[in-house]
Amino acid sequence: MARRILLVSFVVLNVLPLFDASKPQDPYKVLGVDKNASQRDIKKAFHKLSLQYHPDKNKAKGAQEKFAEINNAYEILSDEEKRKNYDLYGYDTPNPGFENSNFGGNRDGYTYFTSGGAGAGPGSNFFRSDQSGWQSMGGQGNTKTYSFSFGGGGDPSGGFGFGDIFSNFFGGASGDQSGGFGNFGGSKPNSRPVTTAEIVDVTSQYFNKQIVDKGMTWLLIFFNPGSRQYLTLETLTEDVANSLDGALKAGKINCANEKSICQKAGLTGGRSARLYVYSYTSSDKGSLVEYTEDYTAKNLKAFCQEHLPRFSKRVDISQFVFPSNSAENLPQVLLLSTKKDTPVMWRALSGLYRKRFLFYDAQVHDASNPIMRRLGITSLPAVIGRTVDGKEHVIKAGISVKDLKSGIDELKSMLESFEKKNKKVAASHKSTKQSQPDQQETSVPVLSTSNFDNVCGEKVAVCVIGVFRSSKSKEMLEKILAEISQKTLVRRQYGSSVKYALLDANKQSAFLSSFDKSGYKSYDKLIVAYKPRKGRFATLTQNLTMEEAEKFVGSVLNGDVQFSNVRQKLVLR
Repeated sequence: MARRILLVSFVVLNVLPLFDASKPQDPYKVLGVDKNASQRDIKKAFHKLSLQYHPDKNKAKGAQEKFAEINNAYEILSDEEKRKNYDLYGYDTPNPGFENSNFGGNRDGYTYFTSGGAGAGPGSNFFRSDQSGWQSMGGQGNTKTYSFSFGGGGDPSGGFGFGDIFSNFFGGASGDQSGGFGNFGGSKPNSRPVTTAEIVDVTSQYFNKQIVDKGMTWLLIFFNPGSRQYLTLETLTEDVANSLDGALKAGKINCANEKSICQKAGLTGGRSARLYVYSYTSSDKGSLVEYTEDYTAKNLKAFCQEHLPRFSKRVDISQFVFPSNSAENLPQVLLLSTKKDTPVMWRALSGLYRKRFLFYDAQVHDASNPIMRRLGITSLPAVIGRTVDGKEHVIKAGISVKDLKSGIDELKSMLESFEKKNKKVAASHKSTKQSQPDQQETSVPVLSTSNFDNVCGEKVAVCVIGVFRSSKSKEMLEKILAEISQKTLVRRQYGSSVKYALLDANKQSAFLSSFDKSGYKSYDKLIVAYKPRKGRFATLTQNLTMEEAEKFVGSVLNGDVQFSNVRQKLVLR
């Protein structure tokens, strides 16, 4: 009997320290919300307080207890049934939602604070501590570390870097205003944005119709009811989805109801939960990629950004000219910014509009660059477009956005407006071709003694000559040079100082020998760029496609091609 009394006394003495003898705090007061608060307000208050008192961030005395109190309060108020019971009865009446749920006892040397009971669904959570401090949240056994330690000492946002994200949408280093979307309405660099992202319930039908191959990156929680990790993953997902709102959407998939999707993801049973990103990094078809790193917002955000679409081709602006895409009749767009990598906004847009545009992007250090002056652009970032008729347009320069989502929305509107313009141009282009099928849009003259001075005389800065030996080569070169000559930005900068012509190599071998002793007799076709005033030339003899010809001419006009002196004075016969 004495032994039994001793045992009971031992248990009581060890359990009592876990409980507050006073009545539990009002959950509304704990979270600092009124009794009419919406779920959005409750969740927002919980996120703020959980970051403030999380033991990884707050080492003050009583922080651990406060953290558990905050989570218990949220457990009640986030569940409408539990909230209703509390509003009616307070803590005085036992009910299945609260019975024996506040503490889970001691095992493996740790004290486990649990809520929701063994059968709890999404929203259940537990926290584990030992003498060295709080070790993990939301998992058991060999699970990862579930932490809101976002990695930034002293940063109110937990090191999440919202200011850096915003200032780097299209620019270079954080705070660079010259070439990036750095103007965000004067918001503080480290202020957390207002929560707007929603975690939608995803069914098999929704997944197939709204997610698969739609061009949008998704962050998805796959969970089984009762998963202890769910609350942690939900909080992380909301934070990351909110910071990348517009470029990424978030959803949750209940594996008890959607078994087919979950089986494909490898989640078949138990009370587990996992995070996946619907990614486009490996191909133009989307696929699910599991997130397997530590559950921190910083790491998860970086993972999501890595898996945003990459349908924009990175190009060297000094070498770039828009390629011909007459087969697809798609408009083309080029982003110029100071950012060394393709910006988040542009990557997101390249996924959403990948079947409607051809995307390119290039780094330009500042708007004083000679190339910018040639293009007529005075401020960065800027977007240039090309319609199907080969004409180029400065769609907008000096673009400034408030945040990621509004910036993407603004650029969507800009792209769709340009797409409408391209469709009108395409319709007009087609109509002209049908009404005048045999008429060339632009005539490229064949060089002769009568037109040489006008086409390639000393008043001309650059004369671009398409040399042919067969009728097939002549037809091809005429089409290429006619289209290049209609480039809006080339004509704007150089005007009539650049001329285009054709040359019959079979009749003008002596003319070609002035460039090279061989007279290029082994080539059926080539392009010669000739500067009459300086008596210098450059040639393109290999891979003579529309794209390569455009690059060659662009490089000639930018001064990026090595020229040679002619052997003797050019003479036509």
